[in-house]
Amino acid sequence: MTLLAVALGGGFGALARFAVTRAVRGPWGVLMVNAVGSAVAGVVLALARGGGLDDAATTALIAGFAGGLTTFSTFSVETLELVREGRSGVALLSVSANLVLGIGLAVAGYVLTAAAFWA
Repeated sequence: MTLLAVALGGGFGALARFAVTRAVRGPWGVLMVNAVGSAVAGVVLALARGGGLDDAATTALIAGFAGGLTTFSTFSVETLELVREGRSGVALLSVSANLVLGIGLAVAGYVLTAAAFWA
């Protein structure tokens, strides 16, 4: 059952990524999905640690939905293309923003959810 839930979550995450990266072109669409996926993972992890989600739901939401939503390969390819186009400054901004927002929103999602539900 967990495998099916991960597959379904991954499918929905991939569809959401497709829609966002078509609507927001270039590195900024990828930044958006990576940031949102990181926030989702932080929230889900806090809910799981607080006993609000079982292991199957946690796995389905993090490995499935957030995993399908986020993308490291597209981030890498778009960064390479920016450098090849001579847009190294934009590439550096994209890399920095993905790291700061990704990690920052994962932490924020976790901390805020934990504080709201288990403080």
